[in-house]
Amino acid sequence: MGLSYHIAFSAPGDASADRLLAFLRSVEADARRMGFHPTLVLDAAFDTPARRQFARRVVRGVHVEDARLRGAAPPAPGQVWDFSPRLGHCRLAPEGAVLLVVTDRRGRETVFGFARYPAVLRDSAGRDLIETPVGDRWFFRDSVDSPDPRYRRIVRRFAEAGYLEAERDEFAPGRKTP
Repeated sequence: MGLSYHIAFSAPGDASADRLLAFLRSVEADARRMGFHPTLVLDAAFDTPARRQFARRVVRGVHVEDARLRGAAPPAPGQVWDFSPRLGHCRLAPEGAVLLVVTDRRGRETVFGFARYPAVLRDSAGRDLIETPVGDRWFFRDSVDSPDPRYRRIVRRFAEAGYLEAERDEFAPGRKTP
């Protein structure tokens, strides 16, 4: 078990993908100046099986546990990963995302950005099961397993723009990041 830097970002649901992409491109420019290479900003729709498989690699999904899911019919295809009607939980699958991928000198990729999730989980017949915890906002969470201060500087950019929802730095507990 190692240490991690946990982060969560969110943006209002009415924020356009173009606005968030412009923000990510400005962060990308900073990341390049910090020595990350290559970098990539992308606007991704997760609307095909291959794209949904890519989403599983770059976006964690959102864990949902709700008693109303116990014994429920399976959610509509593409809305969730890892559905368990016995336990009443699932992991929401993103519908799309705007992402910044940075690569360090060792070739490790780290992803930052915003993802869209279903606001309402529906069964395969189209009936509402539950409202999701992310609602209609953009949301992203992940962790970075590195004490490198450059990652904290990237996260500071999200904080300065009002997009940082939460952070926990196990490398420096109790200390604010620069």
